[in-house]
Amino acid sequence: MSETDPEVRTTAGLVRGHSENGLAVFRGIPFARPPVGVLRFAAPQPAEPWDGVRDAFSFGPPPPQSLVFGPPSNPATGDDWLTVNVWSPDLASRLPVMVWIYGGAYVIGQSGDPSYDGTRLTHDGDVVVVTFNHRLGVDGFGQLEGAPANRGLLDQVAALEWVRANIAAFGGDPDQVTVFGESAGAGSVAALLAMPRAAGLFQRAITQSAPGTFFSPPLAADIMTAIAAQFDLAATADELRDVPIADLVAASDLLATAMRPEIGRWGAAAYLGIPFAPVVDGDVLPRTPFEALADGAAREVELIAGHTRDEYRLLLAADGRLGNLTENDAATALQLLAPDGYREAHPDATAERLYELVHSDWLFRMPSHRLAEAQVAGGGRAYAYELAWPDTGLGACHGLDVPLVFGTTPLLAFLLDPEQLPAAEQVSQLFRTAWTAFAHSGDPGWPEYDDVQRTTAVISTELTITPYPEEMSRRLWADRPFTPLPLLDA
Repeated sequence: MSETDPEVRTTAGLVRGHSENGLAVFRGIPFARPPVGVLRFAAPQPAEPWDGVRDAFSFGPPPPQSLVFGPPSNPATGDDWLTVNVWSPDLASRLPVMVWIYGGAYVIGQSGDPSYDGTRLTHDGDVVVVTFNHRLGVDGFGQLEGAPANRGLLDQVAALEWVRANIAAFGGDPDQVTVFGESAGAGSVAALLAMPRAAGLFQRAITQSAPGTFFSPPLAADIMTAIAAQFDLAATADELRDVPIADLVAASDLLATAMRPEIGRWGAAAYLGIPFAPVVDGDVLPRTPFEALADGAAREVELIAGHTRDEYRLLLAADGRLGNLTENDAATALQLLAPDGYREAHPDATAERLYELVHSDWLFRMPSHRLAEAQVAGGGRAYAYELAWPDTGLGACHGLDVPLVFGTTPLLAFLLDPEQLPAAEQVSQLFRTAWTAFAHSGDPGWPEYDDVQRTTAVISTELTITPYPEEMSRRLWADRPFTPLPLLDA
């Protein structure tokens, strides 16, 4: 490829990127208008066309987001949040496309995060990688009268529509698109599989640690009413449109840290401090992904669904609770989250182990695996996996797979001992090989999942094919449906 800055014509106008490490890289291309002013709380609108050549050298500013976890790593300013980024090895090719959706509990995240750098995935897998921003928190997922539900999901659909219309000019094949994401990003991928608006926009999907949190409209509306009440306003688009976004983010953060007294009516959402999730509103998201997939809604889409072995351990450490859990903590968790017989199935488990297991199962492991089961039940193809490395420290914890998939393993230095980093590179190679092979062919390199053999790839420094390794948990949760979280009687 020439070292001259590459230029590509999109449907809105010409963009100029950079030539970096043999790749054409474009950052910060608008796929929709800034969702501010009269467009705030509206469905995304097509980007305004521009004249001349627009420089696409820098990531767009991150969408407004929670500060509970600190400020974003890319603190650019401005309101042009709805932008895409593209890494391409060859603008003249027609390569598979991998579109990433970031996680962050539906309240944080941005495509400019260094973890999501597409360089190695693009180089090693001969694919075009796309990342993008979508709205979060109140603006993306707050249930408001007079506004469409799930605006963050609608942003994702708009980004995928941009890919379909434009990616051929970047060397990508619009008929060979894999959408993939982790945590809330995987929950978003699961939602897209169930959304009629997203049908046909992608042919393959990968869910990494998809949470099972989907809200019913009454629960989402009640939580939003509590946020709006901090301003003595009703939870409507008209009343909240002029409230500064930073103020709404602060109100949401305050609520998230003080939700526990509302366990009586908000249930698990309050217990876990989760104020936002996709809403099963009957329109944008007609049904839960579990129900939709089991009925064959995405049987034409090939799916990889999996999780890490020790999902919740990092979250325990982040809360300062690792090593500080009591029998009362475990009893509360079991009462609120667990199916019958959970404690009896783990007679030798400590209180901390029980607490970690039931949170891992309820929030990530069982919903993730249920997606594979539902896809197969609906007549589709699915592949299952579990990340089982490493065995020390925080183990195979939530989020560990993200730098492994992108090959940004040096960013794991804060989490791993230095002597573990070479092994991290081995695991990363396995992930990148499997994920890009799947993007090319629909086959990651191990057998499909079925409801008899339950074949699963266990990913460590080597890839091992076994029956599903969390069989005890699978059986315990087999009869527990993952339905929309309800608003309870207080």
